Amino acid sequence: MVDNVSGKVVVITGASSGIGEAAARHLAARGASLALGARRQPQLEALARDIREAGGRAQAFVTDVTRRRDVEALVQGALRAFGRVDVLVNNAGIMPLSPFERLKVDDWDRMIDVNIKGLLYGVAAVLPIMKRQESGHIINVSSVAGHKVRPGNAVYAATKHAVRAISEGLRQELKPHVRTTIISPGAVATELAESVTEPDLRERTRAFYAIAIPADAVARAIAFAIAEPAEVDVNEILLRPTLQEF
Repeated sequence: MVDNVSGKVVVITGASSGIGEAAARHLAARGASLALGARRQPQLEALARDIREAGGRAQAFVTDVTRRRDVEALVQGALRAFGRVDVLVNNAGIMPLSPFERLKVDDWDRMIDVNIKGLLYGVAAVLPIMKRQESGHIINVSSVAGHKVRPGNAVYAATKHAVRAISEGLRQELKPHVRTTIISPGAVATELAESVTEPDLRERTRAFYAIAIPADAVARAIAFAIAEPAEVDVNEILLRPTLQEF
């Protein structure tokens, strides 16, 4: 059976840890070429080096997704290195939870900048390339919070609802040549809980994440969506720990 992952050029944001790192390692092992974007240069370059030493292909590009020029440079770097861009995994995200009454407006702004605007910058960077190729795949990482709002997570949930709305709009506008997938994980063993700035909520979130599934579970879901034939558009995958109630 032909593996449709092999030979694909995949751009991943938020690639230095968590879901992004797991996806990079998993896809590289299946023969994809990786353009890796994240802010933390040492971790990013170490990941790219590990992939190359294992026989894979990967290039690292220091990227802050809140800066449109950084995201454009990441995508153009992938194009220069590998000649095309087949898949964008919009994975970068933060989750500084808080109740509204604490008025963490700076955190609200950061979530909007990273989770929504950063994703849109990725879309803007790859669309001309994918339209020219008449092929491509945009994978946007949302969350169970994109389906459910709970006390203390309303702004975060709003950003993840936005990811789902943007993805559905892309699906309708870009078919048949560009596929669109939403990946909506529940609790995953990543550094996301550490982006909670309120100490009491951070401890509560850490405790909840005791049930978290490994990031490789999400990496496999991403690979599944990519591996399907071009005529199959896997529009959303919702996955969570079996112990997660909501």
